[in-house]
Amino acid sequence: MNQEDVVFTIKRAARDLFRKYGYNKTSVNELAKQARISKATFYKIFPSKELILHEVLMDYIRENVEDILNTPTKDLDLSVFLGKTILRVSRVTYTVCNEFVGWEFIRESTNAQEYLKTLSDDLEFLLLSSFIKNELIGSTIPEEKLTFLIKSSKNIVFSFAFTAVTEADVRKNFISFQKEILPYLVQATIA
Repeated sequence: MNQEDVVFTIKRAARDLFRKYGYNKTSVNELAKQARISKATFYKIFPSKELILHEVLMDYIRENVEDILNTPTKDLDLSVFLGKTILRVSRVTYTVCNEFVGWEFIRESTNAQEYLKTLSDDLEFLLLSSFIKNELIGSTIPEEKLTFLIKSSKNIVFSFAFTAVTEADVRKNFISFQKEILPYLVQATIA
């Protein structure tokens, strides 16, 4: 198997195991076993479990952001499109934290805060560059206003994700964000 195939196999195994058991409960031994490689081969390609997590999360987010931004935009009002796009991206971000990483890691691990900062910065860069490339958004809204919208939305979503105790709380927070906060952020962005 060539290195590209090995990387793909490791990523697929990591995506499956992290979603099924969470980051903390998945060991490198399990990742190597699922990928049908040795532990040494795993570490040769990914020096740490955190690096494979980051690769898997960014791949997942990138795929979803591309899909979200490829939604036909011809007849959509810019503010409606921006609001729907930010909300969908926020849900993808929450899914990443909920399904792949696991809230116990995020809330309890000392490494989690540093890792989430890295993930947050990479997510912000990915969104900003993707929004700028989008013909409806990039040609209409200045980069500094897009940065404001992305940073504000990201910080709000991360903050309520950390404080939510149940899935009902999360739904309530998303509804509140969608109805009470996001419209003002979008208006400030396109004004």
